[in-house]
Amino acid sequence: MQAPIGTIRVNMCQWLAGLVLLLFFITACTSIGPATVPRDRVDYVNAIGTSWERETLLNIVKLRYGHAPVFLSITQVVTGYQFQGTASAGVTASNFTAVSNTFGLTGAASAQGQYTDRPTIIYTPLTGVDFLQKLMTPISPSAVLFVLQAGYPANIIMPLALDSINGISNESRREMGHAADPRFIRLVQMIRDLELADAVQVRIEHPKNTSETSLITFPSSRDPQAKAESAEVRSLLGLRPGLQKFAVYYGGYSGKDDEISMMTRSMLQVMLELAAVIQVPQLEESESKVTPGLVEGQANQTRMPLLNILTGTNLPADPSIAVQYNGRWFWIADTDIRSKSVFAAVMLLFSISDIGIKGMGPIVTIPANGGG
Repeated sequence: MQAPIGTIRVNMCQWLAGLVLLLFFITACTSIGPATVPRDRVDYVNAIGTSWERETLLNIVKLRYGHAPVFLSITQVVTGYQFQGTASAGVTASNFTAVSNTFGLTGAASAQGQYTDRPTIIYTPLTGVDFLQKLMTPISPSAVLFVLQAGYPANIIMPLALDSINGISNESRREMGHAADPRFIRLVQMIRDLELADAVQVRIEHPKNTSETSLITFPSSRDPQAKAESAEVRSLLGLRPGLQKFAVYYGGYSGKDDEISMMTRSMLQVMLELAAVIQVPQLEESESKVTPGLVEGQANQTRMPLLNILTGTNLPADPSIAVQYNGRWFWIADTDIRSKSVFAAVMLLFSISDIGIKGMGPIVTIPANGGG
């Protein structure tokens, strides 16, 4: 008997759909882990960075209103993904007819999937001894020098982090505020000029059996302006004219002509200085709701504040950083690049000053379990 050469009647679209779904679930089960890395890594960096900036701005605002700062450190981020799926496809032959040499095929396909995302974020408050040691300990002079060496402008870092250098006082806008020594303003500007001319450098030495020593060096330069400013910097700081290398220490002015003494601020002092320049309503200051400092519409300022923190009842369309507190919005304008640069320097000082709970930084663990 001749074998039947049939005309196949089948719902090919349905059958092929089942096959495609089956291949999709198999592929998903084997590749979900790597596929999440490009997205999650950037998303978590953005989320943690933005929340840290907002937390810092909020604490600066709270200090102006007489409340204690509170920091929560993100010590661990654990995100678990699970993707389970089942798919089936089948073909059944039936109704064979010998007379017409035809038979029929019927197809069926089904698929089910389940996706689960369970993030766990662990916060640790900064309190007790950690608060005292990390938030109230003065920034080390070496940290200030490293930031300068990294290219941050001296006219941002030095007014932000120093109370004085070799007895020359910076300004303070806190409750017992005072104007800056004119020599400090001149000194900062000249060091900035020397930075741009690559005529000032930072070094760290590790002598045997002693602690590390931070050094500022003034290498020889052919630039006449750099030479003149380097000599003036030595004169203002009371340094030996012919010496190029000077050790840097924390503390008050020692009177020695071969070293530089820096009275640095703690991060709490830095925040208090910035809190004093928040532009709060005049009425709130007159009613003693806030600590003394700038108020809205205040004129005749001798010098522009380091950071311009604005306030209002309504949030502007596109702020750089914004928080809400006490029924008002406080923000840094996205078009104020100087204030954004100062705030970025504050965040950098937080990082290199080891502010926060001891131990490892945020750990992002993203296991990806597939049930395919």
